[in-house]
Amino acid sequence: MNKAHHAPNPIRRGAGHNRRCRRIDGAMDRRYAKTMLTIVFDLDGTLVDTAPDLIDTLNFTLRQHRLPTVPYDDARRLIGGGARTMIERALIVEGRSASAADVDALYALFVAHYADHIADRSRPFPGLEPVLDRLAAAGHRLAVCTNKLELLSKRLLDALKLSKRFAAICGPDTFGVEKPDPRIFRETVMRAGGEPGHAAMIGDSITDIRTARAAKVPIVAVDFGYADVPIATLGPDRVISSFAELPAAVDALVRVKNVMDDQAFIGQKA
Repeated sequence: MNKAHHAPNPIRRGAGHNRRCRRIDGAMDRRYAKTMLTIVFDLDGTLVDTAPDLIDTLNFTLRQHRLPTVPYDDARRLIGGGARTMIERALIVEGRSASAADVDALYALFVAHYADHIADRSRPFPGLEPVLDRLAAAGHRLAVCTNKLELLSKRLLDALKLSKRFAAICGPDTFGVEKPDPRIFRETVMRAGGEPGHAAMIGDSITDIRTARAAKVPIVAVDFGYADVPIATLGPDRVISSFAELPAAVDALVRVKNVMDDQAFIGQKA
């Protein structure tokens, strides 16, 4: 009597095969995730050249209060800490002192005027949009962390048709803290859906560098922003002179971080 031929059990083979596939897919997902960052951009002087509208607004505000205006080149160096800081710096430059109430009045007028003229002459720095597309296509999350009020930041980016490129746009009023406090950076990353330990800062000032250091993340500095000294002298991890250089700088940061993560993992296992 011939022995019956038993076909392999497709259910058992399929289950084992699926388990192996899940293990492989999971490993691939983890490797892929290691190459992804939440890339957090400063706004003024990094993403957008806002100096013309900020300086116009500053001098309008000063004139309305019969105060001396600030020449453009001098005023450009005052940008970077938010509108109130810009006003306070302008008063110092002109040798003026003001009470907190006076600064509050100047600030209120500044914000009201600026909101109506936020994108009269402000424009993205050259090459920004193709690079944002490239970073997003590579799987990176993009976010904005600025000392400009959230409402004004969104209004500016809306006017320039850039808002939808960012998973989060946060200012000092969003979380009640401002740069260089690391909390605003970490909260921005989490709002964007990322992990604070797997992120990087892109900025143009000592404030951005201090924020990154406090948050324990790397920073790429742009040298076309509003820093009053050469940005390389402030100790960023990378310096770029155009947005075309940013993808390579991000890739370099990812490679360094992956090596450090692997070394930390090996150290834990040893």
